Amino acid sequence: MDIFSRIKEKLSNEFIDIVEWLDYTDDSIAHRFERYQNEIKHGAKLIVREGQAAVFVNEGQLADVFTPGTYDLDTKNLPLLATLKGWKYGFNSPFKAEVYFVNTHLFTDEKWGTKSPITLSDDRFGLVEIRAYGTYAFRIDDPGKFIIDIVGTDNNFTNYEINEHLKSLIATRFTDTVGEANLPIELYAANTTELSETCLEVMLPEFLTVGISLEKFYIENVSMPEDLKKEIFEYSRLDKLDMDKLAKFKTAKAIEAAAANEGGTAGAGMGMGMGFVLAQQMGGLMGSPAQQQAAAPANGPVAPPQLPPQIQYFYAANGQQQGPVTFDQLKALFAARTINKDSLVWKQGMANWSALKDVEELKAFLGGNTPPPLPSL
Repeated sequence: MDIFSRIKEKLSNEFIDIVEWLDYTDDSIAHRFERYQNEIKHGAKLIVREGQAAVFVNEGQLADVFTPGTYDLDTKNLPLLATLKGWKYGFNSPFKAEVYFVNTHLFTDEKWGTKSPITLSDDRFGLVEIRAYGTYAFRIDDPGKFIIDIVGTDNNFTNYEINEHLKSLIATRFTDTVGEANLPIELYAANTTELSETCLEVMLPEFLTVGISLEKFYIENVSMPEDLKKEIFEYSRLDKLDMDKLAKFKTAKAIEAAAANEGGTAGAGMGMGMGFVLAQQMGGLMGSPAQQQAAAPANGPVAPPQLPPQIQYFYAANGQQQGPVTFDQLKALFAARTINKDSLVWKQGMANWSALKDVEELKAFLGGNTPPPLPSL
């Protein structure tokens, strides 16, 4: 072989004649075919395997996209590239173009979660905070758009690089969705399936704008602070109780807390005071058998004298009128901190609503009933 033949063979070997990508990893989404300044030979074979797409880019412009199959690279298979390069009558010389292979299989079990608590407004519990986490699955739906908008000139674009962007997008849209759902706070954890489906519908169009299809979206857990959980459980049990029963329940809970308080006589005094109120309430409903027997006359039962009517009070709580309740019930509500000294109250005979602290007979709730010291003898 003469020197000219060897030079010709060497130059021929510099040109790439097989364009393919063998992916041995699980996290590569896009890979740029490296030529090391070699050109692609006219008539070279392009091999695109199942689960792949090949994207040709010429000077930053999207040229052609190939789906799985084997192709001979000529002007028939590269119509857009031929137009961009101005090949009017075909081409026989090598050419340069960036070739990106895109992994189009389904990427599953991707994790997402809220980095910070989401603040929601609930009609009963006010402002509350929740957290959520789960999984999602996606695939590349439009390889050309994905390369131009996301990958750019990255020679090996991995799953990790896109996940950070997707997780931020998911967290933002999830926050918007749960905020607009306006569900009672306890229903978020109980309706994760329905909420997952709604979030998927909301997020899918935004994913598609960059060539990605969100295939699955799952909310695995919605969590909230432990003290809020306890309050929700208590509310669920008391949901159907009337205000009288609710006041008695809270009074009993306050007595229990005061009994467990080792802070001194102040806590004990409060517990005893609320205990007397509860005892009066219970005593009004039932008496001991001995008392009932002693009260019965020897000549048979007679009608008891009429009790004077109890004063009924109305009070304001959470901006709404509540009541009527008796004096003792109102005192129990004050002891349980359902109302306070500034809460508005009204009874028959009052011209307007007044703060509890300004109603004469209710001032006893505030303390200050201790007599002054005896004078010196």
